[in-house]
Amino acid sequence: MFFRAFLAPLIPGLLIAGCTAPASYPSLLPRAAESQSLEEPAAATAEPSAPDPAVDAKVAAALRTLEERTNAFDSASSRAERLVTAARGAAAGSEAWLDAHVALAELDALRSATSEIAITLDDLASERALSLAPDYQPLTSAADRVRAAVTSQAERIAALQARLAPA
Repeated sequence: MFFRAFLAPLIPGLLIAGCTAPASYPSLLPRAAESQSLEEPAAATAEPSAPDPAVDAKVAAALRTLEERTNAFDSASSRAERLVTAARGAAAGSEAWLDAHVALAELDALRSATSEIAITLDDLASERALSLAPDYQPLTSAADRVRAAVTSQAERIAALQARLAPA
């Protein structure tokens, strides 16, 4: 009986001590990965590239070609507009209808020739990137200008085609 009286108060204490023994459970504190910011890093400001005379010459030649091809497109566009206006309401296969479609095909060929300039400038930019050279602002600006011209020409052709479509 003495044994029971002595052990009875010790048993709850032993059970509690067993539950509080050090364990290898993971900590519930935030981990390093959880405290990292998911914000985009600030973009580094690019320093202007040093002038590159070889690239400048190619860009200047491309822009001269762009101007020539844009002028050719504009004059052909005026002609196509007159032919589309004359063909409006004409039967498919008629002389006016065929003339308008031929003029639209010529416009598309001129737009394609303009897009070749964009390809040339993109190839030049790719060569620079492959050699790990930084972006060259005159080249980027010229490529953007050519792409804008190609887009404008494509929109012009689409507008003329829409006018020619049967109602």
